[in-house]
Amino acid sequence: MDQNAESVKAPVKIQGFENPSYYINRELSWVSFNQRVLEEALSPNAHPLLERVKFVSIFSSNLDEFFMIRVAGLQDQYEAGIQDRSIDGLTPQEQIEKIRERVLEQFRQRNDCFYNDICPQLSRTGIDFVEYQSLDETQKENLHGYFRNEIFPVLTPLAVDPGHPFPFVSNLSLNLAVELEDLETQALKFARVKVPSILPRLLRLDTIEGLDFGDDRIRILWLEDLIQNNLEQLFPHMRVVQCHPFRVIRDADIEIEEDEAGDLLETIEKGIRSRRYGKVVRLDVTPAMPQSVRKILIKNLEVNPESLYEISGALGASDLMEMMKIEKPELKDEPFAPDNPIEEKFGGDVFGAIRQGDHLLYHPYDSFQPVVDLINQAANDPQVLSIKQTLYRVGSNSPIVKSLMNAVEQGKQVAVLVELKARFDEENNIGWARALEDVGAHVVYGLVGLKTHAKLTLIVRREHGKLRRYLHLGTGNYNPFTAKIYTDYSYLTSNDLLAHDVSELFNALTGYSKHTTYRKLIVSPVNTRQRIIEMIDREVEWHKKEGNGRIIMKMNALVDRKIIKALYRASCGGVSIDLIIRGICCLVPGIQGVSENIRVISIIGRFLEHSRAYYFRNGGMDELFLGSADIMPRNLDHRVEALFPIMDKELIEVVKSELELIISDNVKAWGMNADGTYSRITNNEPEVNSQDIFLNQASRKKSISKFKVNGL
Repeated sequence: MDQNAESVKAPVKIQGFENPSYYINRELSWVSFNQRVLEEALSPNAHPLLERVKFVSIFSSNLDEFFMIRVAGLQDQYEAGIQDRSIDGLTPQEQIEKIRERVLEQFRQRNDCFYNDICPQLSRTGIDFVEYQSLDETQKENLHGYFRNEIFPVLTPLAVDPGHPFPFVSNLSLNLAVELEDLETQALKFARVKVPSILPRLLRLDTIEGLDFGDDRIRILWLEDLIQNNLEQLFPHMRVVQCHPFRVIRDADIEIEEDEAGDLLETIEKGIRSRRYGKVVRLDVTPAMPQSVRKILIKNLEVNPESLYEISGALGASDLMEMMKIEKPELKDEPFAPDNPIEEKFGGDVFGAIRQGDHLLYHPYDSFQPVVDLINQAANDPQVLSIKQTLYRVGSNSPIVKSLMNAVEQGKQVAVLVELKARFDEENNIGWARALEDVGAHVVYGLVGLKTHAKLTLIVRREHGKLRRYLHLGTGNYNPFTAKIYTDYSYLTSNDLLAHDVSELFNALTGYSKHTTYRKLIVSPVNTRQRIIEMIDREVEWHKKEGNGRIIMKMNALVDRKIIKALYRASCGGVSIDLIIRGICCLVPGIQGVSENIRVISIIGRFLEHSRAYYFRNGGMDELFLGSADIMPRNLDHRVEALFPIMDKELIEVVKSELELIISDNVKAWGMNADGTYSRITNNEPEVNSQDIFLNQASRKKSISKFKVNGL
């Protein structure tokens, strides 16, 4: 009998779900996610015009980071001769080849969309991308003077000859490869000119004094176009034979041997500096660059020819984000004012609000301001004795960090865990760590070998002769800016059992506590995988007894093989499973006899879906955890993460209804097919755009702002 037929008849007896076809490659799943981001730009009616440009930029920036970290890792494996196969059975080289094939097609789609669709539409709205050579002589002369005064002093042409070695080309830099002829000797020369990142990449010609076009249109010129057409000022007595842009992406992962690091802060700083020197993992060139110039770059940058990507149009499209500065509101998303239920009901008194009951805020639809106010009020409240907080990504000019510094100056005990290893935020976090240390805060950098990713605040306040602990627990970062564009939950409570757990966790983070037993929290790397698998298996048992087994999980990524197997077991046991996964998903839904009861959707819309929620029907005794952890080995084994329970039945019902609304989305949702591809979800039901519905609700006070007596 056919083996597959046997599997359908007795799915639970499958040998541990080891078949590689049951899994999607992690890296290729990410490439599929970024394709969905690109589709937001490709779809003509998905967003206003400048928002589509923004998605072109986000897609491009995402891809740069992917190469800096993930592709760099695959190349390291390949060069080291490692042939270990991925979860779906691919070698590192096979993964690199498949990534290249897909990414080249994505570049083609992106450029076709931007140049042949978006740019013509922008022109109809009064925004033109222009080329230097299309300008008249008077305009060129004016730009010649602008170049001499504003750009020429910043440029540093670097010769390449026996006396001048090939210059270092920094990560993410845009450069010009220039071939020159010496007018005296007729000898050919080669030089490199870096396009300075300190200057705006997109020059607004309508803002340059002296340039007159006789109308009020916005004209944009790429900076490298202006430099390229004024190179004679950099190379007098030389003839520019040809000039071609190129761009370099380097390995940017920081290797940290914490056991060997006497000073973690200093080690991180050195790692940041070394990031610009990592090996080249992608070299972007234009189709016009001749083979002779390509060979020079490949040789001197020590690039594998397969790492050279030929890309039409302007290189470094992430810089298109600068266009969001254009003041044309009709071409952007309509602004919105989030609800602030604590301001409306309690006059902004966050402590008073929490004393009335637990609060669950859903950002960005609910304002992040109560979280900022909580820290600020704690800093200035004479009854507050101490503040403890974890900081992962707080952004620049952080009002929360400033409030923590103020709290120290007000005499509070302030302990802050600043995660220095938050990738690409290391430099920013080092600055805040030093600023906090300078005012006398207790600053720690986390546990050896682990990133601290949990989002926790603990405030101790004296009330009526006793101490009371107030908590903020979140799924997102303490960053007011990203809280406007990321969907995340904030839980404000003074529940004693949760406060006890959070206190114990902070002791483990800042001291030598080896506490590993928590009453309500689920903590990585202690027991997150174990607890989630236990709850999945428990749902199977409930389904056997009562039916109606139900699991809903919302996360950014699902990679962990053990939990995927547990979900497969649950599907074989008849449990209905909905997975809302924005990005990477290594599980394959819809496989007969394995995962036919699992549905996977991905929402890509105006806001970045960032919240994590884990719901289990639990035989009618609904259980819901929110928190910072995705289902990835790094989150389960190599990070400090915290999932916290929502115990109030009405709040659970609110979050569940929100998850169900997202599941019913048929506008911004993509469904994962049994072959691992994604398709837009369309049906005959009325249109449901979950993010728009959340935005357009007349009042969220009826749903999310439930004020209940504390107590689990």
